[in-house]
Amino acid sequence: MKTLIPIAELIAAKLIAAKQTIAVAESSTGGLISAALLAVPGASAYFMGGAVVYTRDARKILMDIPNDVMRGVRSASEPYAQLLADQMRTRFATDWGLSETGASGPTGNAYGDAAGHSCMAVSGIRARVITLETGGADRVANMEAFAKTALELLLKELG
Repeated sequence: MKTLIPIAELIAAKLIAAKQTIAVAESSTGGLISAALLAVPGASAYFMGGAVVYTRDARKILMDIPNDVMRGVRSASEPYAQLLADQMRTRFATDWGLSETGASGPTGNAYGDAAGHSCMAVSGIRARVITLETGGADRVANMEAFAKTALELLLKELG
């Protein structure tokens, strides 16, 4: 968390200055992105909500994304990351949506992605989606790397 807080502070300052809000959907980071954003005093001015969308059931219940929308889209992919970010932005009526989905390790996921694979997306005034491959199997290190990269992506898109 100590490496995440300074990035979150920069994000918070930008969101507060612009009077903008955000909602977050994350998977393999387990809530680290939301925790970093919420660790900054005054988070209630910009953080509207978050969800750890770790399973298919969580996707249906928390995100209200039905199976038919998922046809041809697999989790831990760029299209899925963008779908999550867009859905959070819409459902929470925020200026920004941020998402992360991946395989933290120590093994890969059922879709053939190796440990250390993550896709993250920003939805807002600008939209962007990226994939990160750490090449490592350390679960905690990957979770932190994914969260850091997602926060850095958001910070960049905030301008």
